[in-house]
Amino acid sequence: MTPDETSTPRRTRALALSLAGAALVAGTVLVPAVPAAAESPLTWEPCEGLPVVAAGQECARLSVPLDHGDPGGERLTLAVSRVRGDRPAERRGTLLLIPGGPGGSGLRMLGQKGDALRARLGGAYDLVSFDPRGVGRSSTASCGLSDDDRHLAHLRSWPAPDGDVTENVARSLRVAESCARDGGPVLRSLSTANEVRDIDALRRALGERKLSAWGVSYGAYVGAVYAQRYPRNTDRWVLDSSGDPDPARVGRGWLANMGRGVDERFPDFAAWAADPAREARGLRLAARPEEVRPRFLALAERLDRAPRETTTPGVPLTGNRLRQALQNALTNTASFPRLARLLKEAGDPDPAVRPVLTDDVAGAMPDADAAVTVGVVCNDVRWPRASAAAYGRAVAADRARHPLTAGLPVNVTPCAYWKDTPAERPTRITDQGPSNILMIQNLRDPATPYAGALKMRAALGDRARLVSVDRGGHGVYLGNGNACGDRAVTDFLRTGTRPAADVRCAD
Repeated sequence: MTPDETSTPRRTRALALSLAGAALVAGTVLVPAVPAAAESPLTWEPCEGLPVVAAGQECARLSVPLDHGDPGGERLTLAVSRVRGDRPAERRGTLLLIPGGPGGSGLRMLGQKGDALRARLGGAYDLVSFDPRGVGRSSTASCGLSDDDRHLAHLRSWPAPDGDVTENVARSLRVAESCARDGGPVLRSLSTANEVRDIDALRRALGERKLSAWGVSYGAYVGAVYAQRYPRNTDRWVLDSSGDPDPARVGRGWLANMGRGVDERFPDFAAWAADPAREARGLRLAARPEEVRPRFLALAERLDRAPRETTTPGVPLTGNRLRQALQNALTNTASFPRLARLLKEAGDPDPAVRPVLTDDVAGAMPDADAAVTVGVVCNDVRWPRASAAAYGRAVAADRARHPLTAGLPVNVTPCAYWKDTPAERPTRITDQGPSNILMIQNLRDPATPYAGALKMRAALGDRARLVSVDRGGHGVYLGNGNACGDRAVTDFLRTGTRPAADVRCAD
């Protein structure tokens, strides 16, 4: 899944992880073996160096086994954070915020959402989150990738302008080999199953019999897996922006669905960009919404042939970099202005005009971020080892169906050449367990399309209710501006009452 839990289309889920400061030091070095009792208690202290901090946010470190099957062996450190409830007499328990990605930072998520959550929930919960293993201030891994391979528009397998996948195959093989050579045991431990085990270790360290949770994007999948494996440890469970949980297509199916998701979301941008209200800021792209898509496609094709120099030295605006900027911006309507401005600059006939690239497409992500972004999905499930010709045929067909994503969703990835067989099979989500899950989903989500969420809903059966919001973008609760959807989640977390049936919220 893409972009992280804040629904802000930064470099991707992984870009948000660059958290400076020394309060909780991340590293690739394993902690010497210590007894399992070191998981608890947690020592809380003020957070330092976080880019965004909620009022009263505290930080701590949690020691967890590298391999939960060997609790006395080597250990990793997880960076944890909390905002304590300010009404002890009304305390409900702990609400865990599960970040998206793979690669999203829970410390950042809590810093951004903590104040609003505490206000909405009346201070009845201690709000807790964490940087998953591999992320931010927790123990990380490195694949030793080159700067060029860590550009998002390259790490994502965008085909060549003519649809050729030769370079994608070479890059995917190179990344897989580098991760196998340099990633070490930490990289091999990055998986959904281990994140779920880490969450249960955190629950025990907090002294909680049960947790409530709000998981967003990939975090919603992690939350679903936790609820399947530890059903008795769940209280009130919110899955926000879910993907298809089919265990045979974890990761691969999420990526393949993005072509449809972008197609469903693009009309929102087209309507926005053709609105006369955009004229005042010089951001109107067309007189009618139906003109925006062909103009975007024509501009991307022109940049395929002749990339344009930008204000970022050595980083030209190519057609694929423009397509990546579109994919990022569609996750959040607040990013429409910057996308429209980029399109205006890229299409300006004056050659002296240099487009300004935003951070999400301008530079290379840190190596640790690239490692976790690739490592989790490749470790979770075996990907098909098809021939380059087979990938080429799949790309050609998908380009015809979904021109906006140009074949990316079905193209080869490093997972096709991953050296390690997945340590275990993905968990199958079922309807067996307590009926304490509330799902919320935008109808036009470019990253986790609605059709995939319906498959999660079907898998959970009566365990869940679904709140469908007639809006676009990725991430709903406290990030979408829809009062009906926000109210449904807030009421559930405050009272435990779910709707009697699935609910549709109008825009």
